[in-house]
Amino acid sequence: MYHNAVLLNESLEGLNLKPNGIYVDVTFGGGGHSKEIINRLDSGKLYAFDQDDDAQSNAINDTQFVLLNQNFRYLKKVLRLDGVTEVDGVLADLGVSSHQFDTFERGFSIRGNGDLDMRMNCQQQLTASVVVNEYEIDELHRVLKQYGELKNAYNISKKIIDSRAVNRINTTEDLKNVVKSFASPHKQNKFFAQLFQAIRIEVNDEINALKEMLHQAVELLKLGGRLCVISYHSLEDRLVKNIIKSGNFEGIVEKDFFGVPQLNLKAINKKPIVASTSELSQNVRSRSAKLRICEKVA
Repeated sequence: MYHNAVLLNESLEGLNLKPNGIYVDVTFGGGGHSKEIINRLDSGKLYAFDQDDDAQSNAINDTQFVLLNQNFRYLKKVLRLDGVTEVDGVLADLGVSSHQFDTFERGFSIRGNGDLDMRMNCQQQLTASVVVNEYEIDELHRVLKQYGELKNAYNISKKIIDSRAVNRINTTEDLKNVVKSFASPHKQNKFFAQLFQAIRIEVNDEINALKEMLHQAVELLKLGGRLCVISYHSLEDRLVKNIIKSGNFEGIVEKDFFGVPQLNLKAINKKPIVASTSELSQNVRSRSAKLRICEKVA
């Protein structure tokens, strides 16, 4: 089941939609954002990206809509094939969809048992099982520390490697049982969420894909065009914040010979927009959501 779109009104207002504009929803999912964008277009067009085959069943039957079964890291290349070289707005709702979390057999959720899979694109070779059962300790340590920000990343990695030497770790429950001794009794869910997040990011190369998409989105935007990004953890939000602030992911503002900052994006909201109390009560996924909006300037 695909649940309600997060920060729907806030993100659509952020796009500053023009009825005849060209827009891109790079994370189609259940189509909640896309359907509302289509409703507000007249002669405009909406392109949507989703690498997950399951999302294709949600395609909108409208001549102004095109759903592309592709990773958003190929944004410019795929749009160019359709003759699109500039757009009025790009929307990204990052992370895992409710449908992916709720389909336990795909291995994204800490709530139910499933295979160690975690692939958003089920055609790719790398799975969570490969990361957990075949990565060397240095690789596994890097993944858990960098993407999960786990304090005991090295010891957790060693425990996983010692355990898999006896029995292969096949399911999400197997993995949780192996490392549960590292979780604080009162913060088990947070610990497992960080662990699963780390492995999932590695499997799907999410950070590199996000960087590539953000650079391309900025290049594609017309002057005055808007970029709206909803992120769910600090690794994503930091990248979005920095590219808006400085045009790069390090957050360092480059200046010309005269000391004038070389910027082509203007932040629309100084602080990230978060879900209202009403939305929080209806949609648990909105709890950690942060929306940043920017506009392309000369």
